[in-house]
Amino acid sequence: MCLALPVKVIEVGRGPAGDMGLVDLGGLKKEISLALLDDVQVGDYVILHVGYALSKLDPAEAERTLKLFSEMSATALTAP
Repeated sequence: MCLALPVKVIEVGRGPAGDMGLVDLGGLKKEISLALLDDVQVGDYVILHVGYALSKLDPAEAERTLKLFSEMSATALTAP
């Protein structure tokens, strides 16, 4: 099973080739490859899988998905 997550881009142009970026993953900052995408900007949401941004994501859809993940996590923490 594979899992891809929506993440928000907070920095672009990192790395020797300038094809790396920094993303926010629920408060965790992670450097990822942006090499598979064109024109990624700070503030964009991308789908992250095994260290690579695979596609851009509509911001509203990303926020809905992240909200669902947060709700699932809260439910799991309060379950008996």
